[in-house]
Amino acid sequence: MWDYTEKVKEHFIHPRNVGEIDNANGVGEVGSLACGDALKLYLKVDENKRIVDASFKTFGCASAIASSSALTEMVKGLTLAEAEKISNEDIADFLGGLPKEKMHCSVLGREALEAAIANYRGIPLPMALGNIVCECFGVTDLEIKRAVQESNLRLVEEVTNFTKAGGGCGKCHERILELILEVRKDIRVEEKKEVGPKRLTNIQKIKMIEDVLEREIRPALRKDGGDIELVDVDGDFVMVSLRGACVSCAASQTTLKEYVEKKLRELVLESLVVEEVKG
Repeated sequence: MWDYTEKVKEHFIHPRNVGEIDNANGVGEVGSLACGDALKLYLKVDENKRIVDASFKTFGCASAIASSSALTEMVKGLTLAEAEKISNEDIADFLGGLPKEKMHCSVLGREALEAAIANYRGIPLPMALGNIVCECFGVTDLEIKRAVQESNLRLVEEVTNFTKAGGGCGKCHERILELILEVRKDIRVEEKKEVGPKRLTNIQKIKMIEDVLEREIRPALRKDGGDIELVDVDGDFVMVSLRGACVSCAASQTTLKEYVEKKLRELVLESLVVEEVKG
């Protein structure tokens, strides 16, 4: 499982400022349900351009919820000029750090803050003016270049961790690498071959597993009244929960190992191990 700090756990289990602000005058909405993470941030800004209240609604993992909760606590009482200086690294630091694979959650928070401030000012979101590089997650070249510059990224995998770009079909990996090299001019010629993707990223792995479950495995199980849900992916361990007729089926473990696990190994990664989570 992910190694979360106590502060991340606290903001996940007891998130602050959840819900809408009826009289919010700055609202930022980023991400999408289709991408797995979505955040809507509400700000109430007074006549002195100071944030007097903030709240959020989010769909995502523990890190997304914790990052959103932390952000609302961080911005309260700040002027817009002060809030604009908050980076995704600041959000992660406020939480005592995030797993590298979850840094995109802090980026989502910063983007929502920028969107809410832009909405208050009645101007377009600057990052949205870039060209789409990753069609799977709607990430622009401007977002990628900023992440590379601000967080000193060198690998395509690192860009995926911070922005989700490249975490789907992988067709944009070459373009992401080009953007890395545009920004990181300090990378020597002999190092350029080293900055490409070396292995399947965790986001890619999760998306591929979800696709196989939806396309290949769930239809077969549903024919017999069963179903399966993905609970988590930790390295090569795939945690799933059986549903419907599969719960009481005497052959459920055989189904998991001889059908589900084999299918995922065949279509995703040979080293995957499927484990059942009860309840």
